[in-house]
Amino acid sequence: MDVGHFKRARKQAGLTQQRAAAKLRVCQSYLSMVENGQRALPPELARRMVHAYKLSPVSFAPTEARWDPKVAEPEQLAADLSGLGYPGFAYLRKRRSERNPAELLLTALAQDRLEARLFEALPWLVLKYWEMDTRWLVQEAKLHDLQNRLGFVVVLARKAGQRSALPDSRRDAALERLEAKLSRSLLAREELLAGAQVSESERRWLKKHRTKEARDWNVLSNWRPESLRYVA
Repeated sequence: MDVGHFKRARKQAGLTQQRAAAKLRVCQSYLSMVENGQRALPPELARRMVHAYKLSPVSFAPTEARWDPKVAEPEQLAADLSGLGYPGFAYLRKRRSERNPAELLLTALAQDRLEARLFEALPWLVLKYWEMDTRWLVQEAKLHDLQNRLGFVVVLARKAGQRSALPDSRRDAALERLEAKLSRSLLAREELLAGAQVSESERRWLKKHRTKEARDWNVLSNWRPESLRYVA
């Protein structure tokens, strides 16, 4: 974790070390040592800093230093997306999520089965939290062969964002760079999105009728930017 990021965030929040230490429930001398690199930044203190300095959830560190895809229940994925503000699951919202958006994105894409309502939330997640740590995201996607799925979601997000009432040139440029990084490691094999089970005739239909975006990323899917109900 970048300690300098949290130090700058404290100052931008208008907090002295003394006031910040009180909010974080630590002594000022300890916070000073953490900010100066004399003490390691514990994950729990980093979590409190995100809340105290009102930072974006992209500042949360992944729950594990070495990420590994795990089976996730649909209800938990929906709850995490709701906690990050996804409007499609607003009825589930109880408290702010403490999941790193990049980690949640890869977790969803790694599932063997992913409900359509959950997949539809992923382009929104990319648009909303486009400032996520793309270095970590690309690295882990490549390690687990998720770059095609991720690239497809990113291009859907970018094109949906361009169609929205809230254009953002910085965001679009960042997503274009992310697409370029992922395209350099494009997998040649063709795959069904999220491992969906279909018959051979359904597979042939998808291959024939899939969108350009899906074809470019070797994904069998008919999802298209204009079919997404929610954009950032």
